[in-house]
Amino acid sequence: MAQITLLDGGMGQELVARSHDAPSPLWATQVMFDHPDLVREIHADYFSSGATVATTNTYALHHDRLIPHGQDNLFALLHARAIEQANTARDAHGSGRIAGSIGPLVMSYRADVAVPVAEAAPKYAEIAMLLAPNVDFILIETMAGLLQAEGALAGATQAGLPVWVSFTVDDQDGTRLRSGEALSDAKALIARYHPAAVLANCSLPEVMQAALATLATFGLPFGAYANGFTHISDGFKTQGATVAELTHRHDLTPRKYAAFAMDWVAQGATIVGGCCEVGPAHIQALAQSLRAAGHEIV
Repeated sequence: MAQITLLDGGMGQELVARSHDAPSPLWATQVMFDHPDLVREIHADYFSSGATVATTNTYALHHDRLIPHGQDNLFALLHARAIEQANTARDAHGSGRIAGSIGPLVMSYRADVAVPVAEAAPKYAEIAMLLAPNVDFILIETMAGLLQAEGALAGATQAGLPVWVSFTVDDQDGTRLRSGEALSDAKALIARYHPAAVLANCSLPEVMQAALATLATFGLPFGAYANGFTHISDGFKTQGATVAELTHRHDLTPRKYAAFAMDWVAQGATIVGGCCEVGPAHIQALAQSLRAAGHEIV
């Protein structure tokens, strides 16, 4: 039996659901203004459900997201607030690690708007430096293309912490990134920047096995955390779109999601969890399945 790191589930969608506020282009960031304690409560619920990692609510905290809303002056404060909420929940729980989340510049799922590496790296490095003093590792999330991933890795690795990088793959073909590039081509980036783990995230659970078959060849700890959307709509891939453009699937029960994740563990994945629309109940079911199979959650 294996030692398995159990990540938490989605934060942004859980915040939208619990706050009952209309979705805004700032997505989960707006909740940090309006309902800051909700973030801590959700972290606490994931720890109680069995997760051993809390992922900071910093995914979308980029200058390019805040400037259009006149809130860029809050860049450092919002990072500090998100880090504090994650650490407070971890300390109350008594154990666990903190993953400092960094999402893509400009927008998610759009490799075609990736910023050149020389411009992107300092932006990612700035965030990684803000996160580094109070997190255990940096988690680069939802990289849709190789250029996007290189900019993030070039920047985040400057912070001196372990870096995990996660790719989002095509919802019809898990061997390809959303850019259309082969996931296997990311192996050269992995060799150049030496992250500590490599993952796939925010794609349908049905395509993760194909993605993991590729990631397993990279020679690093690997894993997956899928979303619970029906698909990523074209409407969501436009500037200023909100999560109202996305539809959650009704068939992905906690037990069904846990079954998917147990298949990933059977492939050799040692890091599993959930992304958007995967909540505490899903993580609890996964924790129960892992323990029932004799795995140790670490």
